Formats: sequence, C-alpha cells, structure tokens
Amino acid sequence: MARMQAKTSHNSPSQQVPEASARNGSHSPRNGPTHEQIARRAYELFLSRGGSHGRHEDDWLQAERELRLGR
Repeated sequence: MARMQAKTSHNSPSQQVPEASARNGSHSPRNGPTHEQIARRAYELFLSRGGSHGRHEDDWLQAERELRLGR
C-alpha cells in the first residue's frame, strides 16, 4: 500500500515556539529589578528588623516596591 504524506510547513508562524521570556512572562532586567537585586534588598530588610523570622514575604514585597520606585 502506498503511504500518503500530509503537507506540513515547518516554518509557518503559527507553529513557531515563542521565546522563553514570552512563554513564562518573565521580565528582562531592563523592565524591572532582577531576582538577585530583590533578594539582596529583602535580606537587608530582614537584617534591619533584627533578623526575626516570619516576615519574608513582606520583606520581598517591600524590596520589589523600593527597587521599582528607585529608592
């Protein structure tokens, strides 16, 4: 029996895979602070509170706010 092959275009725009940054919604460093910058600032905030545990999310969010506003 003869096989029939479906015509496919390997270069069609609808089949192209988007870049990683577009797929996962991550931002380039130009669009905001990097993960490392936020982590460092959050750690500074943690230390400024005397190193007391339990507020890591607050520290992280505060660090993001400060860095986005350029403080």
